[in-house]
Amino acid sequence: MATKDSDKEFLEYVIKALVDNPDDVKLDRKVDEMGVLLSLKVNPEDMGQIIGKDGATARAIRNLVRIVGLKNHARVNLKIEEPVGGRGGTREKAAEKKGDLEDLKL
Repeated sequence: MATKDSDKEFLEYVIKALVDNPDDVKLDRKVDEMGVLLSLKVNPEDMGQIIGKDGATARAIRNLVRIVGLKNHARVNLKIEEPVGGRGGTREKAAEKKGDLEDLKL
């Protein structure tokens, strides 16, 4: 993995090994004066596997990607893009439930 995209190749390998829908993994790599930004999109069903308990898996993946970047003398950051209807959907459902409960109060 001595190519300039070794960080992207490494991340793709790790993520596809973790998720149930590897065909839905999409990675984008952008380079600017601040370093390298890897943007990750996965199937919404796989978000829990990528984030992990209390974000532990995401933290570990970010650390690994930074280490690959250091080896190649580059600053690498990972952005995990939230799927459409991600967190917002659960908050909306919670608000609806709260509204339903308030209607039941006497």
